[in-house]
Amino acid sequence: MDKKAVEFHIRGLLEALGEDPDREGLRETPARVAEMYEEIFEGIGYTNHEIAQMFGKTFSSESSGADEAVIMKDITVFSYCEHHMALMYDMTVNVGYIPHGRVLGLSKIARICDMAAKRLQLQERLGRDIAEIISEAAGTPDVGVRIVGSHSCMTARGIKNPNARTETRTYIGGFRTRKDLQELLD
Repeated sequence: MDKKAVEFHIRGLLEALGEDPDREGLRETPARVAEMYEEIFEGIGYTNHEIAQMFGKTFSSESSGADEAVIMKDITVFSYCEHHMALMYDMTVNVGYIPHGRVLGLSKIARICDMAAKRLQLQERLGRDIAEIISEAAGTPDVGVRIVGSHSCMTARGIKNPNARTETRTYIGGFRTRKDLQELLD
């Protein structure tokens, strides 16, 4: 990320909004926003394959006792909508996969969800990205992802419906056809 370019453009944005970027409260805002963007958009710098490689630490499923689905629920993430650059917040991700000889370290599942969310995203694509990354990292074709979240482009602008929640589901492999596996994500 080009932090100096971000600072320049944030300064211009403040001016375009009618603000004085040299006033006391805003003098350091362009630099602070650039620092924040570097952190919250970290995932832009990585492909799904690279994220799978980063967080692909697995263990033999024979030693773990996992012979059916591994389910992790209520992973909290946030992201930014690519249409409005508006916050997608209060998002929970439920992930399930069927091990094929290997299981992921549990923290790696949450880290994958977090890194995939650190991009300008659509909730639907975020689910697909997480499923793709988990599939590669765990070496399994069988993955399900359920995401429920609020979008400030719905709650704070436009229709201004503060209770609107969006739910998306992504199923690949056995999760596509097995209702019993899909229900584990509820």
